[in-house]
Amino acid sequence: MRVDLDGLSFETPVGLAAGYDKSGRAVDGLSALGFGHIEVGSVSRDPSDGNPKPRLFRLPEDEAVIVHYGLQNDGADVVRSRLLKRRTSTPIGGNIVKTNRGIDAPAESADEILREYVDAVRILHDCSDYLMLNLSCPNTEDGRDFFADPGNMREMMARLAEVTVQRPLYLKVSPLGGDEALEQLLEAVEPFGFVRGFAFNLAPGVHASLRTDKRVWGELRGALAGKPVEEQMNDRIRSLYGRMDRSRYAIIGVGGVSSGEDAYRKIRLGASAVQLLTALVYEGPWVVKRIHEGLCWLLERDGFGSVSDAVGVDVG
Repeated sequence: MRVDLDGLSFETPVGLAAGYDKSGRAVDGLSALGFGHIEVGSVSRDPSDGNPKPRLFRLPEDEAVIVHYGLQNDGADVVRSRLLKRRTSTPIGGNIVKTNRGIDAPAESADEILREYVDAVRILHDCSDYLMLNLSCPNTEDGRDFFADPGNMREMMARLAEVTVQRPLYLKVSPLGGDEALEQLLEAVEPFGFVRGFAFNLAPGVHASLRTDKRVWGELRGALAGKPVEEQMNDRIRSLYGRMDRSRYAIIGVGGVSSGEDAYRKIRLGASAVQLLTALVYEGPWVVKRIHEGLCWLLERDGFGSVSDAVGVDVG
């Protein structure tokens, strides 16, 4: 079950996605659940209260939630102070995003947005085992489309190239835009060797068929998470894995993981590790152990000696 990624060693490929421990308050306790890694955040340079309440909605019939938190967190300096005191040896990822200043805040310039990311990277890089840049938050007005512009993506990478970051850096990007968007992404980051992989973010709104009556969720703001987004995310993993340089990049698969079969499917499509969050809401902490047991059985059944042997076998 051990996974080695660019110098990082995960005891298992199953991690906790960003959005659960937003400000690094509980990494020691969460590590006791058996996660192979824990991603904290999203963390912004400055503290943010996030979006007004209510901002989280359950759809039990679909094992889903609609999330509209809006990046509530205590800010990078506070999170850094907590992570420096952690006792766990479980690898911790710092998920970094631009500060959400509210729906009435004036628009910020490209320079201001880029500078915030760089500032947060400087603050968090030495207290995290890896960094994940959230470049497409679906729950803020200015976080959705900015990095869909390849020019902004290249400028972000160029600025980060001037920062000495001795941690693997991953990019969390939008699942929208199709294969053309993936090609543009890979072209934009190709010159920057410090980029080591990718994950896909949630898409704003509802992009899946639901059993829950539309009258329940049709007027809700936010991004759909959980089982209904699984196929969309799996399709993006498959497509990206088929296009990327596999000797350089790794994919962390997110979206709808609640069983060993779900994790195994993402791995076979190209994910080197997976993350979950919504499954904890509906199944509780023992879901992590059940996923591990199911994944071990599936790997053994199919004759794989390790998780890494199974990565991408359904893509070729």
